Amino acid sequence: MNFSGTRLFLLLAIGVTIASIGLDHFSGRVWSQSASLTFPLWMSGLATAGVGYWAVPFLRALKAGQIIREDGPQSHLKKAGTPTMGGAFFVPVAVAIALYLSNFDANVIAVSALTLSYAGIGFIDDWQIIRRKSNKGISPKTKMGLQISFAVAFCLWLMVTNSSLTTIDLPFGLMLPLGAVFWVLACFVLVAESNATNLTDGMDGLAGGTVAIALLGLGALIFPEHPDLGIFCSALSGGCLGFLVHNRNPAKVFMGDTGSLALGGALAAVGLLTNSLFALLILSGLFFLETLSVIAQVTYYKATKDANGVGKRLFRMSPFHNHLELTGWTETQVVGWFYAIAALLASFSFVIH
Repeated sequence: MNFSGTRLFLLLAIGVTIASIGLDHFSGRVWSQSASLTFPLWMSGLATAGVGYWAVPFLRALKAGQIIREDGPQSHLKKAGTPTMGGAFFVPVAVAIALYLSNFDANVIAVSALTLSYAGIGFIDDWQIIRRKSNKGISPKTKMGLQISFAVAFCLWLMVTNSSLTTIDLPFGLMLPLGAVFWVLACFVLVAESNATNLTDGMDGLAGGTVAIALLGLGALIFPEHPDLGIFCSALSGGCLGFLVHNRNPAKVFMGDTGSLALGGALAAVGLLTNSLFALLILSGLFFLETLSVIAQVTYYKATKDANGVGKRLFRMSPFHNHLELTGWTETQVVGWFYAIAALLASFSFVIH
């Protein structure tokens, strides 16, 4: 699977559109109305793509160029200077459309606030990287502290409005009661999911496409009981598609932490609010794999340190998509296979739901 970036994008856009229309049709929804998956998807996609034609040159004029890690894949060095912080234009547009189409539903307002809060953390981090002309933004402790703070705030709101939400729904009608431990898990999921999508954002179109599929899958699963949050997921999925108009290989803009942290936070917030954590785990399988590859790499390196303090590497480079590239895969091959796997995971989530 070695398509061009444009062809991959077209296949994704066509596939997602067919899926959304089909899901609307078989669920008795009219795809051309706002209370559907398809209409918010395309309204948001067209809006974000259109805004991007103004935003990308604006970011370039601000000299908001990406600083590329010197220890990363050497093929990525040519991307230095490509505008970043693309999340600053597509996330707010998608959220605004979701709020409008859901008539400012209280739950949509809550997940939108969490999404924009995480986008704000990413924006600060991206801006510091650009200002310092270094690939180091705010300190990891500061970033983690802010993520945890907003996660706690969201969980406190969730606790007040859904105090009985202390179990996790499992397949085949099973439930896992957790009691107070649920709230600890909830905060962990918000932080972990946002960081997992952040780790996945390392190739042109990779995070945008895989998250678009995951969001649409989650939106379809929850739509029958939570139509407003289904609209939110669909609009944000469309925002990712609109962003990919400018981010497909070769990318004219990167989403930066502004986008990747926000998207992970959105997935987690919706999953918590709809008690869809098990489905979210499946839909986020690729992000989970990327995170595990980083943890495994660091753990193995530390465990195999010699007398000089030098350890061995489990992968050529982590996250896993970098390992694949260094073994000879092209970026578009990696992205194409990740799209296919994300689609399979989304399909599987329906089978066991």
